[in-house]
Amino acid sequence: MKLSQLKEIAKLAVNIGINLQKGQEVWVYSSVNQAKFCEILTKECYDKGAAKVIVEFHDEKIERMKYQYQDLKTLLDIRLSEKNKMKERSEILPCLIYIDDDDPNLFDGLDTSKIDKSNQKKRKVFKKYRDQESMKNQWLIISLPSKSWAKQVFPGDKPNVAFKKLEDAILLTMRVKEGEDTISKWKEHISLLKKRADYLNSLNLDYLRYQSANGTDLILHLQEGHQWLSAESVNLKGIAFTANMPTEEVFTMPKREGVDGIVYAVKPLSLNGKIIKDFSLRFEKGRIIEVHAKENEETLKKAIDTDEGSHYLGEVALVPFSSPVNQTNILFFNTLFDENACCHLAFGQAFEDNFKDYEKMTREEMIKKGFNDSLIHVDFMIGSRDLKITGYDFKGNEYPIFVNGDYAF
Repeated sequence: MKLSQLKEIAKLAVNIGINLQKGQEVWVYSSVNQAKFCEILTKECYDKGAAKVIVEFHDEKIERMKYQYQDLKTLLDIRLSEKNKMKERSEILPCLIYIDDDDPNLFDGLDTSKIDKSNQKKRKVFKKYRDQESMKNQWLIISLPSKSWAKQVFPGDKPNVAFKKLEDAILLTMRVKEGEDTISKWKEHISLLKKRADYLNSLNLDYLRYQSANGTDLILHLQEGHQWLSAESVNLKGIAFTANMPTEEVFTMPKREGVDGIVYAVKPLSLNGKIIKDFSLRFEKGRIIEVHAKENEETLKKAIDTDEGSHYLGEVALVPFSSPVNQTNILFFNTLFDENACCHLAFGQAFEDNFKDYEKMTREEMIKKGFNDSLIHVDFMIGSRDLKITGYDFKGNEYPIFVNGDYAF
């Protein structure tokens, strides 16, 4: 990318993404591929008044070797220094910026059981710290192109051509265009998504019905006391932030035991370094009871078997088929982008702020009310071109929500 474009993305990340406040710390997680951007991002943070910026780099080839050569006992040994780092983070509550450019097939050919067990152990050990920082800080996920990722997205192109295509697609979906005010464009976009969320909240819906010619037929009840949210979140300190860039979704919390029927994924899912293709999930009283996939079915099943909460949905999100991400006609093999191409669901962890007055409840009180708690949160895409979604309120009144894959309001 041009230096001017990297600076614009950094400015966007700091001012709209984490909405950095003077005196806050920022912790950045990135691959070594993005070292130049991290330098620009760090300068932007300090210019905005950051007290400290910490950048933690990783290398995907070294990450792959870790799982290739370490035995399971070593992988499961989480050192005190790692725990202390997470504990310190949960106490400091810095702003978090994750820069994603991973190869979707990074772990292809490796023993997936070692990877799954290692990831589950880490999630269990670190969960208490993640819960402690939940909705108390600001965080953001963005993506920048890498050669390995571009190769997966455009396998028929030469490396430099593939990289440029991915770069252009990211800039387009991030609304970064030379000569235009990116910050203002994002504020307008956030405002539009909020209006859609406000309308859905005004309906006070009981449940949604999903129907598509591909076989999807699902009744999804919404959690009592749910609220629809969109791009901008507000943490417990009252600071607004935008956690995903790009973002096109309006989302809320399903009723844990209120989902019945079947859904068919319309896009592959990149999960734990594997690509899961052509899969479907069947639900009964909220629980996933059948899983089918043409490729890497076992990887999907293991994810769903992570814990009890991973057998249930934690999120329902509306994204129009006409989304700018979908209009690129690119399969990104990256959840940040693919989930913003069309409607999706997520099994596992729910979001606390989808509960009205969540700040007045403890985690235990929310769980008693139906909050789905899990070690994981996995988004998968179900929004087809002909998707029909109908909403029903508690009086039985019917509201068209989606027709032919797009908003009906």
